[in-house]
Formats: sequence, C-alpha cells, structure tokens
Amino acid sequence: MSANKTEEYICPMRDEGEKTYPKPGDCPVCGMHLEKVIGFGASQTEQEDEELKAYQSMKKRFIIAVCFSLPILILAMGELIPGLGTVIDGLLSKEMNLILQLLLSIPVMFYTASFIFKKGLQSIISRKLNMFTLVSLGTGIAWVYSVAGLFFSKYFPQSIKNIDGNVSLYFESAVIITVLVILGQMLELRAHAKTNSALKELLNLVPPTALVIRDGKEIEVPLSEVIVGDKIKVKPGEKIPVDGSIIEGNSVVDESMITGEPMPVDKKTSDKVTGGTINTTGSFIMAAEKIGGDTLLARIIDMVNEASRSKAPIQTMADTVAGYFVPVVILISVGTLLSWGLLAGKWDLGIVNAIAVLIIACPCALGLATPVSIMVGTGKGAQMGILVKNAKAIEKMRSVDTLLVDKTGTLTLGKPTLNIFKSYSDYSDDEILQLAASVDSNSEHPLAAAIVAKAKEKGIELLETRDFESLTGMGASAHIDNKLVAVGNDKLIHNFQVPEFEDNGYVREQQSKGQTVMFLIVDNIMAGILCVSDPIKPSSSDAIRKLHDSKVKVIMLTGDNELTAKAVAEELGLDGFEAGYLPKDKFEKVKALQEQGAIVAMAGDGINDAPALAQADVGIAMGTGTDVAMQSADITLVKGDLIGVSRARSLSMLVMGNIKQNLFFAFVYNFIGIPIAALGFLNPIFAGLAMALSSVSVLSNALRIRSKKLGL
Repeated sequence: MSANKTEEYICPMRDEGEKTYPKPGDCPVCGMHLEKVIGFGASQTEQEDEELKAYQSMKKRFIIAVCFSLPILILAMGELIPGLGTVIDGLLSKEMNLILQLLLSIPVMFYTASFIFKKGLQSIISRKLNMFTLVSLGTGIAWVYSVAGLFFSKYFPQSIKNIDGNVSLYFESAVIITVLVILGQMLELRAHAKTNSALKELLNLVPPTALVIRDGKEIEVPLSEVIVGDKIKVKPGEKIPVDGSIIEGNSVVDESMITGEPMPVDKKTSDKVTGGTINTTGSFIMAAEKIGGDTLLARIIDMVNEASRSKAPIQTMADTVAGYFVPVVILISVGTLLSWGLLAGKWDLGIVNAIAVLIIACPCALGLATPVSIMVGTGKGAQMGILVKNAKAIEKMRSVDTLLVDKTGTLTLGKPTLNIFKSYSDYSDDEILQLAASVDSNSEHPLAAAIVAKAKEKGIELLETRDFESLTGMGASAHIDNKLVAVGNDKLIHNFQVPEFEDNGYVREQQSKGQTVMFLIVDNIMAGILCVSDPIKPSSSDAIRKLHDSKVKVIMLTGDNELTAKAVAEELGLDGFEAGYLPKDKFEKVKALQEQGAIVAMAGDGINDAPALAQADVGIAMGTGTDVAMQSADITLVKGDLIGVSRARSLSMLVMGNIKQNLFFAFVYNFIGIPIAALGFLNPIFAGLAMALSSVSVLSNALRIRSKKLGL
C-alpha cells in the first residue's frame, strides 16, 4: 500500500483547533512529543517503526537513568542496609560521597530528563501548564537545592539544617523520581501501541499486490499501480485487493474483518466485493471500481483516525479542570513549604513535602483518561463494523432516547422485487412494465432498479426516453414517443392531477400486505400499477427489541404510503411511523422532537436522508447506502444493519463508563495523595511511584474495552 497522503503530526494534548504539523518533533505550544497521524496509504511497517522508535528512545533513557540512579541510591541509603553503610564510609568520606552522588546525577538530570525540563519550560512560557510543569519543578528544585546545599550550606539559615547541623540533600529523590517518570512514559508508549492494534489490523488487511488481467495476460502488480476499470483475478484463500464488482465466477467471501459478522457471504456475478475481505472458495474475476483512498477500508481507517483524534465534550471538561488544577497544586506546594517553615520551623521538611506535593499531583493520568478510552473504543467499533466519525458521537449515543429510521434499506433489505404489474388501460400488462422500466432505467432508486430488473428478466426491450426528470419524493418522468410517462407513488397522482380510477380496493389490499404500489401515468391518465415488495431484514426485529429494552423509542419515517408503512410498523412493533415523508419532512421531524427535549438519532441510507442525518444529535448512516448519507452522518454501520445501532449504543455506554472510571482513578490519587504529601507522610520517591501507577492504571483500564462484547 503506497503512501498517498502528506505526513501529519498532532499534539497528544489536543490543543484548541486540533492543529496538525508537517514535521515530527515537540509541540511548539506545550512541548509534548508530536504523534504521527497514520492515514490510509501508510504501511503497517511505517506505523510500527514510528512507535518502535519512540518506545526504544524512551527505553534507552530509562536504562541509562537506572544505571546512574542505583549507585546514587546505594550511596545515599547505604546506611539503612546493615554492613553496607560501614563499607561505604570506609571507602569514601562524607564529602566525597555527596560529590559522587552529584556527578552520577548529572547524566540523569541533563540527558535522560532533558525532555521533561524542556517540556516543563515550554508549558510555562506558553502558559499551558501540564504534568511536565509539576515534574520539572519538583525534580529541578530538589536537584538545585541539593547542589546548593552541598557547596553553600554554610550560608543557609540554621532553621533549614537538620539535627547534626547539616543540610539534607535529595540527589537520590531527584533521580529516582526522574526514573519513575521515564518509566511511566515508556509504559505509556508501549500501551499506546496496543491501543492502535485495531488500526494496525485494518492497515494489514489489503494485500501488497494484485493479479491484474491486461491484454489477455495475468500480471502481478503493486497495489498502487491498480487503476479503476482493471480486471483483477482473485484466487481461493486470497484477500480481495480493492473494491469492485464480480464480472465472472462466484465464491463465498469472509467479510468479518470489515462488518464484524462471522458468517461468510455468497457472491455471484454483478455482486459487490470489498477490499480487505477474504475469498474463501471459488476463483473469480472482478472489476476495480474504487482504489486507494476511495475504498471502504480507506474510509474506515481515516474515520478511526479522525475519531481517535477528536475531543469528546467530557474531555473539554477534563482539560478545563486540569487548566485550573496545576496552578492550584503549585499554590498548595508553596503553602506546604511556608507552613512547615514558618509554623513548624522546619524548612528542610517543608522543601521535601512541597516537592512531594508537586510530584504526586502530576495530572498525566487526567490527560490520558479520555483520549486513550476514545482511541481504544473507536478501534473496537471499527472491528465490529461501527465507524465513528468523532468522539462527540460516542458520548452522545448513550443518551439517545428516540431513534428515527428510514424504511427502505434500513428496516428492509433494500433489495425490492417487482411482484405484480397490472394494467388499468388499453396497454397490456407487459406494456405497462415496458413503459415503467424504460423511465426507471434512468433512475438509481432501489424501487426503480426492481422494475428494470423484472423487465430484463422477462426479456422486454426498453424504449428510448428523453427529458428524464427525477421528481423528489414522488418518482420520475420522461417522454417516450412524444408521450409524457411518469411512474411513482400516490403523490404523483395528485401532482399530475390524474382523475380518480376504480380499482375495487385492489391497491389498498396490496398496500395493507406491505407492498409498495407504484402508479404508471401516461399523458395524465392512469395506465396501470406495479407492486414492489422489500422484505424486512431478519435482524430488524431483534434490533428493535434490544433498543426497546434500553428505553429507546423507534419511529419509522418513510416516503411510502400509509397502509404499507403501517403494515411494516405493526410487524416490527415500532413506537410510531410517519408515511409520505419528503426529505424536508424528515428534517423537520428531527427538529420538532429535539425542541420537545428528545435526544434524537437518525438512521438512513439515502440522499434524501442526508438533511435529517446532519440535524440529528447522532446521524447514523448505513454503509450499504450512498456516500452523501455517510458524509452527513456521525456513525456509519458498515453492514447497514439496524443491529449496529444497538451495538453502537452499547459501545457508547462502554466507552463513557470507562472514561468515568479513568477520571476516578486520576482524581482519587490526587485527592488522597496531596494531603498526605503536604502533611509529610509521603516521601517524594513514593509520590513519583504513585504518579506512575495512576497512569498505568488508567491505560490498563482503557485496554479492557478491547475484550468486552457489544451484545447481539
């Protein structure tokens, strides 16, 4: 898969505007290391290389920091181990011991911790205080204080000195805290790679080459060289390289990696196939229709990337809290220092406890709480055929209480068949079919396709048409042999002011059976009817029951007539239905329900659904529908099945529950740890350990999303 997008990098802190940068490095605003945005066209190897480099670099820092910090810890704490203190005192004087600690600390503070201080300084300059502000202040103050205490202790006031008249030095605290911070960063990078595993799997779905038939010869070419219109041969067991249609042969295709559904699907001539799915049995030849960034898999990857980078409203709240939290912590740290110094007269303990406050309060877990859950959740959704465009949709979906659904293609299979064509004029039944099919051959509507398919099946020759016009919400018309021929629903009758005709209730009878009745009008005279049925999807009933169980009302909006709509609504047990709806009516219905206080999701698959999808609190497009619908929606269901709506709701509740747990983990460490540190019961080293554990707990909790089931 060749690269076809310019590389972009984004700050993981997701600053306002979510600005991207063209080159790697650190964010010029807050100093955080920029993350590469992996889009379609970047190979899995590229992505893994980026993550591996970042992880290996941090691992190198960690190893170096440990190698220099352990001797410092032994020199400083050796007296706590029986016999070791005596050995150290025998080899080194007190002054040489401290000088050696200083020398060993220099590589740790000036090399391994350089990124911490750089980011801390940038955060102060930009006034966007973050975790690095607190860590750099805490470790920096501890180290500078220790250096000053080593060389200039005679100038220190007596109140800062301990019982034996010496100044307490904290080289070991500064370096061990640095080690723990680097360890936390290293574990975070490692866990971050795991959160992207679903995206990696998607990137690896398509094969690197395709077997193309050109000039009668089979040629294996890189996928980047496949062009639209190429004939591609796909053998049993191979992955389908691009999106297209089968033009020769048949097979069974495993689409589980795209749709999340385990059952393979039978494919025959003219059926669509998707790049990344697996041809399990027969061999076939397909025509390439969508390549590169236009394929379904490419859109999936882009949507997962976009969603994982977007902010949920709850993240904005967390960012706001963090913005106030860091300055408050700094004030508490200063207050701790002054309280111990002025009130207790113990400035040395005041410095230690102030540093502990800064370290324990590091809000790195708070910054991770929301984005890591969103990232894992969108990846999980992609594996299940649920493509989320933005994080706001994940948060909003759990609050939806009303679902509006289109009928054709959403509740029904969207593959209607023509069952009856009947004349009410001098035309024969076959002539009725011929006229209707000739007009509808210019239309892409599923009902029109059913009429044309029946005419082809019967070997009826289509007539030449001119002046074709699509009549929104009604049907279509065209001129045939200087006659104006129109075919469509009952609105068409009123539009053409057709006189009433006598059908002895036959039309109503068919409509009450769930048939969609299309009327054929020739020069404003009723010529005949055509009855089309679109079977209800087998899964629709279970999906609606599941939605009802979660207190969601399901209302059908359709352009079909009332009798047909009623038959479908009664069979599925819907909470209501509206018939004869035009696109603007669906849009107005969404607005009306929202004004009544409802949280509305709209599910549809056609161009006529796009306005309502855009207006809804959550727009849900069926992946089997039009590109316009998918572009207007917040969520796309690859399989185009209503069960996906229930799963999307389950995903929303799972992710939001996980985010709340993460925020709890993040805050509980701070609310418990800060008072303990301020009162002097928490050594800075243990504060650093607790800070690292808070980040690890958040990451580990978010990764649990991957193993959860979404029901149905």
